[in-house]
Amino acid sequence: MAAKNTAWAAFPHPSKTFDYPGDKLKSAWAALHAGDCEPYPDAKRAAALLKALTKPPKGIDAAKLAETLQEAWRAFHRGDFHDAFTLGDALGPLGTSVAVKALGIHATYLVEDEAERLRRFEKAADMAEKAIAALPDEANSYYRRAFALGRYSQGISIGKALTMGLAGKVKAALDVAVDMAPKHAEAHISLAVFHAEIINKVGAMLGGLTYGAKASAAETHIKTALKLTPNSPIAHVEHANMLLLLHGAKKEDAAATEFEKATKLKPVDAMEKLDQEFAKAQLE
Repeated sequence: MAAKNTAWAAFPHPSKTFDYPGDKLKSAWAALHAGDCEPYPDAKRAAALLKALTKPPKGIDAAKLAETLQEAWRAFHRGDFHDAFTLGDALGPLGTSVAVKALGIHATYLVEDEAERLRRFEKAADMAEKAIAALPDEANSYYRRAFALGRYSQGISIGKALTMGLAGKVKAALDVAVDMAPKHAEAHISLAVFHAEIINKVGAMLGGLTYGAKASAAETHIKTALKLTPNSPIAHVEHANMLLLLHGAKKEDAAATEFEKATKLKPVDAMEKLDQEFAKAQLE
């Protein structure tokens, strides 16, 4: 097990509920990954990943890769984000999906220093970009990059992000992810928020002409995500955020209802617990 890094704040909730030892991980996989459509990393999947790489790493076979990826995902789901990141990062592009998700979720909720949070999102985006080059047929290579760039954009302000041209990069990556994986609920959520944030910042007319942003598209994407993952706290959280971005005070009650829905769901892992706690904080 990787040594703990003091720069990585611990998951602040009991994690035993989110422990998936042995075959429990595979049994729970569909529920754990309903949002991101990540394939279960068994030996067959590991062999396919190794075959897809132009230069697969030496000293690791499909069985070992599968074992390591499973351990990394177990760590992620129980909230050991540093261990998940370390195990995934050591595998290079083969482990980028779990490494970037661990880095990104931890930075979103458990890194207090704003500058450090932005550095981590930058690192996550760079890792995902390299994964796209190495494994271009993986939907999550694109989605992880969009997630990292999106969070970075929110941290520096949407206006500055637009000036830097990040909006186009986020949208392009999300479009590829959804094209590859039409049931990728988290990508649909991100697209809903993308359209809403653009319209909120520059208005419907300019947003539509310049970035292709449409309120109707935001509503369609969030509706799709909620249909795919009705029990996902983040789907309801981002639905609330989308309503506030598009309608402001007019939809405060509807947004509050969505936040409340998120608080009443049963989280399946540490990420969903953090999403839920965020929703609770919005109602205080």
